[in-house]
Amino acid sequence: VQLQASGGGLVQPGGSLKLSCLVSGTGFSINVMGWYRQAPGKKRELVATITNVGAINYADSVKGRFTISRDIAKNTVALQMNSLKPEDTSVYYCKAESWSGLVYWGKGTLVTVSS
Repeated sequence: VQLQASGGGLVQPGGSLKLSCLVSGTGFSINVMGWYRQAPGKKRELVATITNVGAINYADSVKGRFTISRDIAKNTVALQMNSLKPEDTSVYYCKAESWSGLVYWGKGTLVTVSS
């Protein structure tokens, strides 16, 4: 099973980025997909998750700025990030969880918000 995240980079405060994650190599149905982030010296934290029926959960810090979406047929999940702030600077990780509770993580993609 592989999770390949892409779309990270350097952006100025107030700018936008879109992250994408492709899950491949699975022989099972994925229940929840999501994005987490980890800044230097901090714990990994939830950014947003989406279930296979479209139930969405956002961290309070990103509500109204980030939008998670999912293509179940293609096993992809995306995170549109708008109005980015310096405190959004982190490594962003894609996560997939099966119905049986198996959890897979991608390697992460770096997002840097700086002028």
